[in-house]
Amino acid sequence: MAKKNSNSKKQCYISVPSQIINSLSSSSLQSLLDSPKKSSKHYDKYLSLFTYRASKKLWLLAIFLFGFLGMLKLTFNLDPLFAYVSYPCFMSQSQSQGLVSNGALKSGVMDRERENALKDESMNDSIQSLRPISNGVLKSDEGFGDGNEQQEFWKQPDGLGYKPCLDFSQEYKKTTTGVISERTKYLMVVVSGGMNQQRNQIVDAVVIARILGAALVVPIFQVNVIWGDESEFSDIFDLEHFKNVLADDVHIVSSLPSTHLMTRPVEEKSTPHHVSPSWIRSRYLRKLRREGVLLLRGLDSRLSKDLPSDLQKLRCKVAFHALRFAPPIVELGNKLTERMRSKGPYLALHLRMEKDVWVRTGCLPGLSPEYDEMINNERIRRPELLTARSNMSYHDRKLAGLCPLNAYEVMRLLKALGAPGDTRIYWAGGQPLGGKEALQPLIREFPNFYNKEDLALASELEPFTKKASFMAAIDYIVCESSDVFMPSHGGNMGHAIQGHRAYAGHKKYITPNKRHMLPFFLDSSLPEAEFNKIIKVLHQDSLGQPELRTSKVGRDVTKYPIPECMCNSSSDAHTK
Repeated sequence: MAKKNSNSKKQCYISVPSQIINSLSSSSLQSLLDSPKKSSKHYDKYLSLFTYRASKKLWLLAIFLFGFLGMLKLTFNLDPLFAYVSYPCFMSQSQSQGLVSNGALKSGVMDRERENALKDESMNDSIQSLRPISNGVLKSDEGFGDGNEQQEFWKQPDGLGYKPCLDFSQEYKKTTTGVISERTKYLMVVVSGGMNQQRNQIVDAVVIARILGAALVVPIFQVNVIWGDESEFSDIFDLEHFKNVLADDVHIVSSLPSTHLMTRPVEEKSTPHHVSPSWIRSRYLRKLRREGVLLLRGLDSRLSKDLPSDLQKLRCKVAFHALRFAPPIVELGNKLTERMRSKGPYLALHLRMEKDVWVRTGCLPGLSPEYDEMINNERIRRPELLTARSNMSYHDRKLAGLCPLNAYEVMRLLKALGAPGDTRIYWAGGQPLGGKEALQPLIREFPNFYNKEDLALASELEPFTKKASFMAAIDYIVCESSDVFMPSHGGNMGHAIQGHRAYAGHKKYITPNKRHMLPFFLDSSLPEAEFNKIIKVLHQDSLGQPELRTSKVGRDVTKYPIPECMCNSSSDAHTK
């Protein structure tokens, strides 16, 4: 009997490679697991034998078989032979890597909606010039801080309910009829400098025309000797829009009428800085009435920043409503904005790192001793370029916050403020001293780093390569449209965008607190976590929150539009 029991326990197994098992369908696999049926007579003999045995052994055998199959699955890798089977849930490693690089797969799971969105997001002619984001998607686990920190960076300041409100007084409206019907007095202005400097002068030209009750001839753009830009007003701004928006404020003509063509204009070249409306009238009105034409040059900062409320509102109306860029500029600017925003929010930087900026500010780029020596020699050779405070050393200027931030300092500031490592950055500005190498500290930490040359097709920029004002206008549109904006140094563009973003609802604008933060930049013993905490505290009130223009003397209303050009429910109630 013992011998018989021993024989009954012997079982034969066929060693089948896992590849073959994997290539079989479930029904085929089941047929292998079930022993082939023998003849009916032989089968009945085994059946009677098992029936004779206790049912308990049958259950034990079944458990053994299931356990064995489980061990077989764990022991052998049944996946590699994908060539033999259509396995709908299987994806090879190489395939998954390919999809990750195209932004369609994350952690091995395909998001079909994202895949379809990426396919649709061809952006027509723009995608060829746009460098892809690393891994194709903005991932929450990528960057310098946790998810909450990254969300905090994109958080917009509280605008306190301020909205544009250009309600002119009844007295202003009463005098409008006589001003817009004026046909005897004409003001001509010649504006100079870069596009943003010209923009400021145009604003003041409109206000001066209103003060004098004169018609304004479309401003003449002086040819820029540095860039050789011969653009005219209508090349940069929408002339008809400009005229229509200001139709109730100033009469604007494209050129002098025939009655005044032979008139020799009264030319004024030495207007003092920050003059008042009463000074304008007492100095120019009598001459203008006598001659009929007044020509003004160099209006930059000539008109006082502290004007009556109606004239401040007029300034805002010109800057934020009337001065719209020409259609070709708007079209290309909006295209580049869309390309930047195609994968989420973006940051715009205005970097002031050109050679002439380092010379004029009396500062050093810090790239190398050779570059520092180059700037010092240029400054010695042309001392007239140094703008102000010539008695201050470079070190004193730096600690006083008078120097532009270099790329390394911008990078450290952004990291401390919680900018994610995958932040998409648009940078505006001229060619930095030292070329692309000067930007490397930024590019290494923030590789998604673009300017208009990166985003636009060559054919889109080619017609305007020698028009600096056009290029500056493109930068202005993309920067003003960004989710967060930060300048590395003050200047006309930074100030204009600050006011524009405030007027648009106080979009986030980071003002580097250079004077207070730079000592911490120089302290190499300070732990990074502590450094970041200090920098955030220093900038908690420098993120574009509403500020009253009247809190400091001499502030420009086009930079700080509250309270003359913006109001909220509390200010409305106060005025009533």
